[in-house]
Parts: sequence; structure tokens; C-alpha cells
Amino acid sequence: MTQQIEIEFKNMLTKSQYEQLLETFSIKNEQIIRQANHYFDTKESHLQQLHSALRIRVTEDSIELTLKEKTSKHQHLETTDYLTREEADRMLAGKGVPAYSVNERLALFKIPVADLHCYGTLTTDRVEIPYKGGLLVFDHSFYLHCDDYEVEYETHDEAVGKQIFSEFLAHHEIEPQPAQKKIVRFMTALNNQKG
Repeated sequence: MTQQIEIEFKNMLTKSQYEQLLETFSIKNEQIIRQANHYFDTKESHLQQLHSALRIRVTEDSIELTLKEKTSKHQHLETTDYLTREEADRMLAGKGVPAYSVNERLALFKIPVADLHCYGTLTTDRVEIPYKGGLLVFDHSFYLHCDDYEVEYETHDEAVGKQIFSEFLAHHEIEPQPAQKKIVRFMTALNNQKG
């Protein structure tokens, strides 16, 4: 189990801005890591009501179960457990949450874990590079007939990170367009599809 405060700044990009950043930072194909994010909630949206999110993230090297709890505008408390393929498959099949730290956090909020189900998957091609004491992330996500692009900056200091990110956007002539969390964009697309 790991637990950390995540401080990040996000901005939407156009496809051409995204491609320009990959070129500017000399990103090679092997630096692009594909990850599948499987999102969970109850039919009553218990987690959404708490401004929290639960996902299984699958990459070539690992499977992580992460609960994100919003603590402020740019901060989240992340609790992460590593899963085996069998544990992930059971959870994806609606057979409960493995009895690790995430399960304990869910119990604190009285989330009925037996009612959790996977309501969709968002796939991201991600590039991560160290940048001015933090982590710069370029994401291309695709889900429900949608494609979007964003840049994120993860930092340990909110004030310093905000300044660095603002300067980054200005330097690359990117109009500030704050991005919602991926799960919010996914849910918006899902609700539009249903509606």
C-alpha cells in the first residue's frame, strides 16, 4: 500500500499542441506507456458524491487499485494497492474489493463495496518526464468515441508548481484551459451517450 498527497495542474491541449510538445521534448515511441483505467462506483454514485474516484489502472508492468479523495482544488489523497491479475479480474467481475488498504478506506466512508461495479474504461497513452523538480505528463486519452489531449504537472509544492506550470503554458504559447479529471470527462461523455 502507498498513500500520498497528489498535487497536480492540468490543461487541455489540441492534437497539434500535443504533437508539438512530443516533438519539442524529443519523445520517442518507446517512452509512450499505454494504461487502461477501469472506473468503479455504485449505482447510487456514492464515490462521486464524496468527490472521490476509484479505479484499477493496468499497464504492461503493474495493476494498481487507487482511491482518490479530493482534499482541495489541486490536491488529492491517493491510496493505492497493487493487485494480481486474478484479484483485478474478480473486482472487474463485480466480486468485491480485495481486503487491502483501499477496502479499509472505503469502509471508513461506509461505501457498500458489494455494490461497486465497473462502469467503463478510459485508455491513455502517457509520457512522463522530470521537469523543474516535478513531473511533466503528456496524455492522449480515448474513451466512448472521444479523443482528448492534456498536459499535467505534478509537484510537491502547490504555489511553486502553479508558477512553473503557468510559465510552461506561456512559454509554449498554450492558452490556459484547465482540464477536468479524466473520470469527470469520462462520466460527462457517458451521460451524454445515455442522454
